[in-house]
Amino acid sequence: MAHGSSQPGRPHRVAVIVDEGTNPFEVGVATELFGLPRPELGLPHPLYEVTLCSPMPEVRMNHGFFTLTGVPGLEAVDEADTLVVPGRPDNVVPRGAEVLDAIRRGHARGARVMSLCTGSFALAEAGLLDGRRATTHWMWAAAFRELHPRVLLDPDVLFVDEGDVLTASGSAAALDLGLHIWRRDHGAELANAVSRRLVFAAHRDGGQKQFVERPVPEVPDESLAPLLAWARERLGEPLTVADLAARAAVSPATLHRRFRAQLGTTPLAWLTGERVTLACRLIERGEERLDVVAARSGLGTAANLRARVRGVTGLSPSAYRRRFGPGGGERLVHEIPRTRPAPRLR
Repeated sequence: MAHGSSQPGRPHRVAVIVDEGTNPFEVGVATELFGLPRPELGLPHPLYEVTLCSPMPEVRMNHGFFTLTGVPGLEAVDEADTLVVPGRPDNVVPRGAEVLDAIRRGHARGARVMSLCTGSFALAEAGLLDGRRATTHWMWAAAFRELHPRVLLDPDVLFVDEGDVLTASGSAAALDLGLHIWRRDHGAELANAVSRRLVFAAHRDGGQKQFVERPVPEVPDESLAPLLAWARERLGEPLTVADLAARAAVSPATLHRRFRAQLGTTPLAWLTGERVTLACRLIERGEERLDVVAARSGLGTAANLRARVRGVTGLSPSAYRRRFGPGGGERLVHEIPRTRPAPRLR
């Protein structure tokens, strides 16, 4: 089985390991992103199926906020296409051998493994991150480096996608990584629909900074929202950073500072990202002429389109069309997932 794949005719199975002291927010993020029905997508059946699993049937969550009972055992890992490992506050305390063995076992049989926030400590303990790029919450970066010096830690980014192993930096970045997974598995159109339902940014690139310092000015800067809306309506035009600055009636340097402060990225990177997203949506809707997609999305040439789409999605435009375009083989599923007993709150 290829990493992260699922068999045709059934939903993609997601197993979330709930360990003693797990942070509830990240469990909620995984459930929200992959476990809830999405009738607004207009699909006949769910694309994902979520199961919580644990080394013990009763799990006390972080700070004892509540206890989950009736949680299935770690054997659920053996059926998972994607394995999710949330964080917990006592990161320097080693995970139990059962949990580490389950992580290694899932990865070895081909499951995609993703950590949320400090769940990266568990992936590192299991040996999945040695010699690879990864991220974790910036507050724990020093401790992580001390414990796991063989990991190529980048504590400045929102998430890192290494293909079969993915790591998100903080709790909110778990949403960014989850939407990235939606986009990777099912294309920009469905990922954007899920983000609208969540009322969350449709796409924040993984390379954006985790923590953006925002000094409070004496006179608050004007929001970038009107400028972003204006630019999104004109992506097919030859917009430049100078055009954006002129529209905002500020210098390019001032515009750059505002983008850094409010979005954690540069005007050019934001503009390019929006154009790539538009190009992907045009391909998904059936446009086959690459020169037309390049022109309508503002990417200019078919060569630039190929380079940009591959840089973001890992696929060429033609491969992206085969996977996510009309009639694409990986868009729909044809089987209702079997019912699993839900864990109970106590």
